[in-house]
Amino acid sequence: MVVFVGLIIPLPYKLKKGLFTFISESPLVAKIQYAMKITFIFILILFLDSVNRVYRVQVELAAYSKDGSGAGAAALGSERMEVQARKFYSQRNMYLCGFTLFLSLILNQTYVMILNVLRLEEKLKMYEGDPRAGGKSAEKLDRAGESGEIGSLKKDLHKKDKELQAMKSQAEGLQKEYDQLSVKYNQMNPDNNTPKKDR
Repeated sequence: MVVFVGLIIPLPYKLKKGLFTFISESPLVAKIQYAMKITFIFILILFLDSVNRVYRVQVELAAYSKDGSGAGAAALGSERMEVQARKFYSQRNMYLCGFTLFLSLILNQTYVMILNVLRLEEKLKMYEGDPRAGGKSAEKLDRAGESGEIGSLKKDLHKKDKELQAMKSQAEGLQKEYDQLSVKYNQMNPDNNTPKKDR
């Protein structure tokens, strides 16, 4: 539970990143994690054994409840109390082992999810151009050609803008040329302002 609280406690990004980098890269922590896996395997075996004991005690208690009447009721009463005590202890062991295994799964999944969140936060900061996350500004990324998909999309957009400007200037040139030709035509044919239609 202390480890779980340590995982979910809110910390600044830099501190949390440093802590999880240490946990994921330290050889000492790797050995501790290996020892914990072996321990949880033993706890799984104890859990299965305790489930088996609970089942056997239940069967024994059911047998005592059938034989509960008759002359040996006093002797059966003390034996029944012993079986009840064994039932309590075996159920307690089953619950403790089960909750410990469940907590180990929760710890593992929480650790993996926090690592994923930190990795995604770092990627996001790199895309946004935060120099503290190891990212470069968008202009530098475009100049260096290292921005991946975003850089290629920006280059495509820049290329399309240039093509659009070229088409606008070409359209303006064509419009001027048309105006000049229509003025020349009107000067050559002053009495015929409208062009004749072909028959």
